[in-house]
Amino acid sequence: MRMFLISSAFALFASAAFAQVPPAPAGDPAHPDTVIEFGAPEPVSIETDDGVFAISALIADSDPERQRGLMFRSTLADDEGMLFDYEEVQSVSMWMRNTEISLDLIFISDSGEIVKIIANAQPYSLRSLPSDFPVLGVLEVRGSLARDVGIRPGNIVRHAVFDNVIGPEEAVDDMDETNGDFAPENTDDVEDASPEQ
Repeated sequence: MRMFLISSAFALFASAAFAQVPPAPAGDPAHPDTVIEFGAPEPVSIETDDGVFAISALIADSDPERQRGLMFRSTLADDEGMLFDYEEVQSVSMWMRNTEISLDLIFISDSGEIVKIIANAQPYSLRSLPSDFPVLGVLEVRGSLARDVGIRPGNIVRHAVFDNVIGPEEAVDDMDETNGDFAPENTDDVEDASPEQ
């Protein structure tokens, strides 16, 4: 009997420690069967110290799209991501509910400047991941991509959301470096949210 009570107490403690948010009801953007229609991916470019890195991003610019985010996705290629458009500058907080893959969260000001990066956000984590600064957008990409290609705070993200798209006549002359092999020198200013911390 004593062993049963100890086992029951441990089971209650363990279930409380790993408690999750209750499943979302049908129709909620966080429910796996709810259909959220994103538009076609759009080009987003990031000007790093090592060159321009281009991705094709889904745009989350409505509440249901922002609530769904990249939930239930099992893969994300290096040239794919999601750009959250908050429509007005504000402090925001993200989480990884129902998110199956590790992500880098890139927080972006209204001018397109990266103000903060959280690397390797842990799948399924309910931990709040705050912007710490007023932002207009957040770009989500594969976990560790920011480090791998040298994306850092201070870099510029170009997309219509930030009203800073460069036309062909203004583009950098040598675009051969786009999505090249980057070897970033310093990523000390990127916050790592991997579980080891």
